[in-house]
Amino acid sequence: MIERIIIIDSVDPVIFYGVNNCNIQLIRNLFPKLRMAARGSVIKVIGDDAETTVFEEKMKKLEEYCAKYNKLTEDVILDTIKGAPPKELKIDSAIIYGVNGKPIAARTPNQQILVKTFSENDLTFALGPAGTGKTYVAIALAVRALKNKEVRKIILSRPAVEAGEKLGFLPGDMKDKIDPYLQPLYDALEDMIPAAKLKEYMEGNVIQIAPLAFMRGRTLNDAVIILDEAQNTTTHQIKMFLTRLGMGAKMIITGDITQIDLPRTTVSGLVQALHVLRDVPGIGHVEFGKKDIVRHHLVQRIVEAYEKHDEEEKARAEARRAEARGENS
Repeated sequence: MIERIIIIDSVDPVIFYGVNNCNIQLIRNLFPKLRMAARGSVIKVIGDDAETTVFEEKMKKLEEYCAKYNKLTEDVILDTIKGAPPKELKIDSAIIYGVNGKPIAARTPNQQILVKTFSENDLTFALGPAGTGKTYVAIALAVRALKNKEVRKIILSRPAVEAGEKLGFLPGDMKDKIDPYLQPLYDALEDMIPAAKLKEYMEGNVIQIAPLAFMRGRTLNDAVIILDEAQNTTTHQIKMFLTRLGMGAKMIITGDITQIDLPRTTVSGLVQALHVLRDVPGIGHVEFGKKDIVRHHLVQRIVEAYEKHDEEEKARAEARRAEARGENS
């Protein structure tokens, strides 16, 4: 009789063991000659050498499946332990499988272009109106790279700029003060990574979420780095951020140049960067439009209404200037 210790550290144990430990109970029933105990990410098993070896092989296969799809069902356990290959989930354009096995896919042609552009370039600009999924897809690509061990960490950042209202002094420590600005990034991650695993990644700095000011002086290697809401950076901020790119790293810059919340006298760093870097090889550009909006159907209508209003305001301003020139002549 020997004892083996199996570590299942790439998955959330809650998902692996199942509701009320139903999965681990099924595994016990399928290996009646073994004595086993499971706690956290550690499974201890006692039995003869041959059977414990088979048990370890099957657990690793189940761990691989659970890590890929974020779910583990009775059918998959039975198929794997009996030697049949588990059924692969076939979802067109799936990037990763989120919490409870939800497929996260590129849903529009431009989202698919972003997936392709990311694979071909180390720096990608993803631009477009609200609701086009540019940030969500970018984070999904980062999570996939981390799960595939293509990078060692994910770094997410956005400028701490208030959208037209002054929030005043926020209570709490530094994390409490900056979290409201970074909440959209947390929301996306919570869709893609089980809560226990996400907490582990955050505490171990495998996933780092920080305001833009915290990037100065760093060189970011072996990471996917995402700058969200880049239209609200200054020219100095975005230059500082872009030059953080290190070896083995990829960077995605997302933004919407129609939603700049900077003071009117301040030039958007994103607008300047797009102009300065337009002819630099190795940089990808993806432009999202109204047809890519994947939020509530009203969002597309709202965007179109504001665009129409802006065009009308621009035409009225041109007419006033023309009238003024006529009077002066």
